[in-house]
Amino acid sequence: MTVSRFFKRFFDVLVAAVALLVLTPLLLPVMLALRLTGEGEVFYRQKRIGLHNGDFNILKFATMLKNSPNMGTGSLTVRGDPRVTPLGHGLRATKINELPQLINVLVGDMSFVGPRPQMQVDFDVYPEPVRECIYEVRPGVTGIGSIVFRDEERLLSREGIDPRQFYSDKIAPYKGALEMWYLDHHSLWLDARLMVLTVHAVLRPESDLIYRRFPDLPARPAWMD
Repeated sequence: MTVSRFFKRFFDVLVAAVALLVLTPLLLPVMLALRLTGEGEVFYRQKRIGLHNGDFNILKFATMLKNSPNMGTGSLTVRGDPRVTPLGHGLRATKINELPQLINVLVGDMSFVGPRPQMQVDFDVYPEPVRECIYEVRPGVTGIGSIVFRDEERLLSREGIDPRQFYSDKIAPYKGALEMWYLDHHSLWLDARLMVLTVHAVLRPESDLIYRRFPDLPARPAWMD
């Protein structure tokens, strides 16, 4: 393990442990509300591709119907998706549904920053060169792909498109190029900047600040406008 990866892992463990303690007053009421509403499920576990293309179970708060992967658009979620529960809409909008991934970070499945882990069906549509090396680092709770595609549901909800085909033909190639950019530029300083930009993206989802901060990113496609 290189020095930078050692410090990244040390940072991940320390911050995840502290965050879980600090956020307990928020996490416990959310868990109770989920148990008492919807289908009574608190956590959602799903197999994702991780470090060195191995697999692990990602943790999220349950925001969709239990059988959602076998319904509608499958692994893709569109705006106003009927599979999302009423409470789930709020949790997804605020990203609170992602907080259980702190446990994934703590046990070493994930890092705070890295390529976003994909389901096998979505991983398979990446171009082959991307699949071969995308998870040379641990996948992240956030990252360049997560920031740029923070409004992916809107893109997949456009009238007249097939969401799965649009993802395969448009989103996956560009997302793969973004993740390869991250691997080429990977550093602790870049991770710190991406964490700050993640907060900005949640507060200002319409902002293009990520492109102004990193002008050498792969060019933004016209279809994203």
